[in-house]
Amino acid sequence: MSVSGSPTTPITDRSTSLMDNLLGLLRIRVKKGVNLAVRDVRSSDPYVVVKMGRQKLKTRVIKKDVNPEWNEDLTLSITDPSLPIKLTVYDHDTFSKDDKMGDAEFDIKTYIEALKMNLAELPSGTIISKVQPSRNNCLAEESTIHWADGKVVQDICLRLRNVECGEVEIQLQWIDLPGSRGL
Repeated sequence: MSVSGSPTTPITDRSTSLMDNLLGLLRIRVKKGVNLAVRDVRSSDPYVVVKMGRQKLKTRVIKKDVNPEWNEDLTLSITDPSLPIKLTVYDHDTFSKDDKMGDAEFDIKTYIEALKMNLAELPSGTIISKVQPSRNNCLAEESTIHWADGKVVQDICLRLRNVECGEVEIQLQWIDLPGSRGL
């Protein structure tokens, strides 16, 4: 008897179980950083790491910029939408360990609820839902979930924790995957 995911399990068994559990993909567009902390002499070389469960993705490094514009898409496989997503900003250093420049956490529960609504007839730009900043989230301002060009999109501005200053702007978009369980 082999344990799923062990070296003795055939690869087809693993991929079948992943597709059975996969709800879809979440595209996180990491747009930009605003007023990030200085970690080098006069600036920083920031990059973003996004983690959810065992998944870990990162953006490219932008040299000497505390207001970087990444406009980079990172895609997570979603099997459990109740898991929080953690975003951490680091300063890339060539000769030493990269410095942490703050972190933030957000959940996608409200976004997933909006995805489950039947919204096909809505005009583009319609606001579906709003999430208010609170002590229980890292929102810097109200986050809107809206209908744009046939898709449910959420714009989020996260205030970084464990640092003196900085915000990161991201956008969420869902990708349905043929063969996945779906929502």
